[in-house]
Amino acid sequence: MPNSRTRATSPGTAPATRRFLLARRNLVILAAAVLVLVVGYLTLAAGHASAAALLLVVGYCILFPIGIAL
Repeated sequence: MPNSRTRATSPGTAPATRRFLLARRNLVILAAAVLVLVVGYLTLAAGHASAAALLLVVGYCILFPIGIAL
């Protein structure tokens, strides 16, 4: 008797392979977002508040949403 948690498969079919949800393009954009954020925080620590604000807005409000949405 099969368990309710297991799914019976026919002998001719292989179990479905897991795919990563994000494509390579998404990962590249997200990596760029992380890089921009690190540079933004380093710029903030150096005392350049307006340049840091611009970099952080680009990282959080532009690159992260694009990296997730595409």
